[in-house]
Amino acid sequence: MGRWYKWVVVALLSCAFFFHQADRALFGLLTIPIQADLGLSDGQIGWINTVLSWTLAAMTMIAGFAGDRLSRKWLITGSLIFWSLMTICMGFVGDWRVFGVTIPAFFVVMFFRSIATGGGESFYAPSAMALMASHHKETRSVAFSIHQAALYVGLMTSGILVAWALGFLDSWRHVFMVFGGAGFLLGVFFIWALKDGSRIDAETQSDSGNLRASAPMRENSSLASGLRAFFCNPSALCATAGFIAIVFVNNAYLFWAPKFMALKFKCDVGVAGTQTMLWHHLFAFAAIMAGGVVTDHFVKRWPRFRLALQISALLLGAPCLVLVGFSSSIAATVAMTALYGVFRGAFEVNTHASVFDVVAPEHRSTVVGCMVMSAFFFGGLSGVAMGKLSDAYGILGFEIGFAILGAAYVLGACVMMISFFHTFARDRIAE
Repeated sequence: MGRWYKWVVVALLSCAFFFHQADRALFGLLTIPIQADLGLSDGQIGWINTVLSWTLAAMTMIAGFAGDRLSRKWLITGSLIFWSLMTICMGFVGDWRVFGVTIPAFFVVMFFRSIATGGGESFYAPSAMALMASHHKETRSVAFSIHQAALYVGLMTSGILVAWALGFLDSWRHVFMVFGGAGFLLGVFFIWALKDGSRIDAETQSDSGNLRASAPMRENSSLASGLRAFFCNPSALCATAGFIAIVFVNNAYLFWAPKFMALKFKCDVGVAGTQTMLWHHLFAFAAIMAGGVVTDHFVKRWPRFRLALQISALLLGAPCLVLVGFSSSIAATVAMTALYGVFRGAFEVNTHASVFDVVAPEHRSTVVGCMVMSAFFFGGLSGVAMGKLSDAYGILGFEIGFAILGAAYVLGACVMMISFFHTFARDRIAE
């Protein structure tokens, strides 16, 4: 592989991550027409989203363990192809008769959207992040920020793409088919274009009494050792607490913000989707691109810079979330979603890098699996909570929900402070 292939890997995985996140946004953007067609309540939509998060939580643990032992290329490629096929299947959901038994649309959607699509998507992140980390050491934050930027490109353009697609396609069903088909073709391309990298990230050595040297790579390292690298690592657990707060908020925002704005300000679904997705993710995109360069510069002089940036982002983002719910005009609401996007991007540029600072290379896929499992199990609760609040209190329920999201940010920041002040210096690994 050539010297520039490490950036080819970032480009390929960024394309996959675009579809990963654009596909995730589709359901929230199309919630209103889906509900009108299938007769689903907000509570049922909430459960569909929560079961999706729980599926990701359950399967990512397995995916992480597999990513440290099997071909990461084929795990990533298979994941992309499978979830794209399941997205295509979403175009055919409804009340199905199977062996003479009628299965309600709610359960059909839950299977294809929550279980099948979620199961496929769960195998992407652990292998993708570990594969990039194996190619990037000095440029790790920049590589991760470019990859994370694909998330924002997918989410901020999804509203525009859906509004455009609905103008040309017959129904919401065809939108799922088109997005899924494009992802499938990319997966086929990966069969030839993506290559596995070395599983040894770097020769590591201890150059300070405060640094813990990584053990040599062991291809047959046990699951128990991978679990210990996460559950017996206070700094990794504290970083995960911040990530749980991010996922808790992101899930609720992604699934419910378009409908909240459409109902509160009585605007078209396409307009609401564009306003909630475009500006928020555009500002998050800018923050994450700048954040990667800034972090790689300052972390060399001050290793705790990642944590300081993430904690500050959570504390500053909390009031923005409260104001997203209680602002009285579209302009003010969009301004708060944009500002919240800045702080979200500032956090997410270091989501995985801050954990990799305290976890040995041979356990990184397993630890990412544990991290994502925890985040999506607890973070998934926000989807059903918002749905229940909406069913009970209407628009006020959404407003209360955004206040709860702000509180989750503050709680996550407080837990991360434990690592910043007490455990990070002891747990940090030198590479």
